[in-house]
Amino acid sequence: MKRLTFAAVALVLLSPAAVHGQRGGSYDYFAPQREMLQRGVQAILQCNGLFTGDRTLEQVFDQELAYLRDPVGTAEGGDYVVDRERKAVAIGAPGAIPVMRAAFRDGIGCVIMSPDQTFDDIDELPIQTAPPLAGDPSGMAWPDGDIVADVGLPAGVDPVALRAASDWTFERESEAQVTLSFIVVQDGQILHERYAPGVNAFTKTRTWSTAKSIASTLIGMLVDEGRLDLDAPLPFDWLPENAGSPETDPRRHITLRHALNMSSGLYPVDSWGMEYATGSGFSYWAGASSVEGARNRSLMREPGTFWDYENYDTLLGVYAMKLAIGDPQAYLEFPRERLLDKLGMRNTFLSTDRFGDFILSSQVYTTARDLARFGMLYAQNGMWKDERLLSEEWIEFVRTPAPATSERGNAYGGQWWLVPDDRTDVPSDAYSTAGNRGQYVVVVPSHDLVIVRRGLDFPPQGFNQWDMTREVLKAFDPVATNR
Repeated sequence: MKRLTFAAVALVLLSPAAVHGQRGGSYDYFAPQREMLQRGVQAILQCNGLFTGDRTLEQVFDQELAYLRDPVGTAEGGDYVVDRERKAVAIGAPGAIPVMRAAFRDGIGCVIMSPDQTFDDIDELPIQTAPPLAGDPSGMAWPDGDIVADVGLPAGVDPVALRAASDWTFERESEAQVTLSFIVVQDGQILHERYAPGVNAFTKTRTWSTAKSIASTLIGMLVDEGRLDLDAPLPFDWLPENAGSPETDPRRHITLRHALNMSSGLYPVDSWGMEYATGSGFSYWAGASSVEGARNRSLMREPGTFWDYENYDTLLGVYAMKLAIGDPQAYLEFPRERLLDKLGMRNTFLSTDRFGDFILSSQVYTTARDLARFGMLYAQNGMWKDERLLSEEWIEFVRTPAPATSERGNAYGGQWWLVPDDRTDVPSDAYSTAGNRGQYVVVVPSHDLVIVRRGLDFPPQGFNQWDMTREVLKAFDPVATNR
C-alpha cells in the first residue's frame, strides 16, 4: 500500500470537505426546536384555517396541514385541542416538546402564543377594535363591493384561450400543486374568476410571503410623505440594546433600500437549511418577538453587496415603519386606514405577534378578490378613484432589480419578484408577489392585467407564476392590449 507523505496527509486533513466532515457531524442539534416549531406551524395554520378562513377541520387537515410532514393527529382527533368558544387551538401533549397554542383575535387573525402561555393568557393578546368599513359589499359593484357585472369579454380576448389558461392553472400534473382560486383582471374588470370545490370569493387563506409586497406598499407610503428615507440609514433606534455606541456600530450604514432589497448584509438566520429551526421561525411559530429577532443579528457582509432572502430584512423595514409612525395605536390602525379600507379589502387580516408587531413578512390572511384589488393599485400606477395612494417613483423602485441580484438574473426588486433575464416568453415589465404554497399577484402593465393565483401546494411545490402568465397572455391580442 502506497504511503502518503506528510504533505499529502496535511492536504487531506485540511481540505474543506474534511474539515466540514469533522465539524459538521450527522447529529441534528436543532431537532427539538424543529419539533416545537412544527407544532407552532400547525397551531397557527389550524387556528387560522378554522377561525379566520372558516374552513372545516377536514379541509384544514386535508390541505392546510398537508404542508407538514407529520401533523399531530387527524381530522378525527389526536393530541390536540380545539376550543371553539375561545377560538383557540393547542397542539401536542405535555412532555419534552412544549404544547403550542394559537388564538384568534378580532381584526388580526390567529396569534401564536409562547410555550409558557396557556388559554388563560388569551385576553392579553393584541386585538384590532376598529369598526368594519361602512357599507354592505353585497349590494355594491366591484371593486368597492362584490357585485361583478357580466359584461362579456372585450375585443381582442380569446375566451377559448382564457379558459385553457384557467384549466392549465387548475389541472396540474403534480398533485402537490393545489390551486384554490384564479382571477384575471383587465382595466379593473374581472374577466375570469374560478374557485376549487369548497372555496369561494370569501375564503381567506394565508398569503405567506406575498405579505412582503403589502409591507413594501405601506412603507412606500411613508417614504412618499418624507417620513422615511429610502437611502438614509435606518433609524438608530433599530439597533439592539447591546449594540453599544450607534455611532461606531457598522450596522448603522444599513439603509431601508438595503433591507427591502434583501441585501442588508446581516447574518442569515432563515437560509442554508435553518428555516423552521432558528430565526424568524421563533416569531412566526413560537411566540418570540418579531422585532427583537430582526434586530439581533450581526453584520456579515457589506450592505448592498449580497442578496439573501431573509424574512427579518422585511421585518426591519416594518420596524422602521413603526418607528416613523411613532404612536403604537396609530401603527396598528395605519394599514387599514391608508390601504385596506381605501381599496375595499374588507376580508384582509394583517396579523401581529403577541407583542402587537405586524408580521408583514408572511402572516396575512385574505381572499383572492382582495389581492386582485391590491394588484389593481399597482396596475393603475398607484391611483385609486382619482386619489394617489402610492407614488410612481415608489412603484419604479419595487420594479427595479436589487443591485445584488445582477448575477441571479435580476429577478428581485423591492419586495416584489421580477421577470428573470432569461425569460423571453413574458413581457419584461411584469412583476409579481410570491408566497409559499403558490400565492401570486402578477401585474403586467403592458397589458393592463392583474392575475391572482392562490394555492395550498405542498412539497414538492414548483408552480411557476411566469409560466401561468405566459398561458394567460395567449388569450390576449398583443395589438389590442399592449398600450
